[in-house]
Amino acid sequence: MAKRLTETPPSSSRTFLDFPFADDLDGLDADFAILGIPFGMPYRAAAMPNDQSRAPDAIRRTPTTEDIEYTRNHFDFDLDGHLFAGKNIKVVDCGNVIANPTDPKEHYRLAEQAARKIFSSGAVLIALGGDHGVPIPVMRALDVFDEPVTLVHVDAHLDWRDEVNGETEGYSSPIRRASEMPWIDKIVQIGLRGIGSARATEVADARAYGADLISAYEIHDIGMDAVLDRIPDGGPYYLTIDADGIDPTIMPAVMAQTPGGLDWMQTRKLVQGLVRKGRVLGMDLVEIAPRYDVGNITMIHAERLICNFIGASIRAGHCG
Repeated sequence: MAKRLTETPPSSSRTFLDFPFADDLDGLDADFAILGIPFGMPYRAAAMPNDQSRAPDAIRRTPTTEDIEYTRNHFDFDLDGHLFAGKNIKVVDCGNVIANPTDPKEHYRLAEQAARKIFSSGAVLIALGGDHGVPIPVMRALDVFDEPVTLVHVDAHLDWRDEVNGETEGYSSPIRRASEMPWIDKIVQIGLRGIGSARATEVADARAYGADLISAYEIHDIGMDAVLDRIPDGGPYYLTIDADGIDPTIMPAVMAQTPGGLDWMQTRKLVQGLVRKGRVLGMDLVEIAPRYDVGNITMIHAERLICNFIGASIRAGHCG
């Protein structure tokens, strides 16, 4: 029997929007697959469990039964129609990747295997973190595709650190690691601001690679349409969104609140505009720390972001 890679959300939670639970990743039959990856690679052993590791289940748990019924069955003005646009679309929740407290690297190994199976099935992956280290195993799994992938990254921070305390796969390093993957081609980084996590040498390395660094201030000046024009046409794409790339007035539940991030209209335009440019193979939403939320507004925007991605992907003809 194949080793289980995921487990059901805890009893206090539910699957995302009550979509069916699916843990048979070898026989996966879905258009979209939700996958929780709660644990990044810690810089200190005690940091493996942290508030961000609660985010996948907090996102699942937030909508009420009434909210779920509205979302799945009512007209959605974000999408100018129903979520699935009248198509026979199957969304499943694969639960959370299993963690081993005695071996933090096991979580990444299982996450990579799970992502690889989901991509190979033809489903679009929606990963919920966890800190920004968790896209590293997901991006490794993108090698199942036979063409170069454009990486679109939303974040206040550059994330080109090589290592912290000897750890090379933590939350400060995902874009550096992505740049080393032969199947990752163009990198577009959106929303950079403040002092970030970058030293001057890391900025130089990102620019030497050819990454297009677009500050939040430039976005506010030129608009998201101009940013979309700078992303190569045709895809395929992978989209990684750090919640601190979004303005903290609408996503306050982050560890590093920094003024001036993307507002909701810009975020929605990016998500919907990207899927119209070409196929988005998957996306992740990371770095949400539930205890910092205010009135559930972070979780509300997270749910809206995911639904906009699903609905726009369907309308762009990439599934269903």
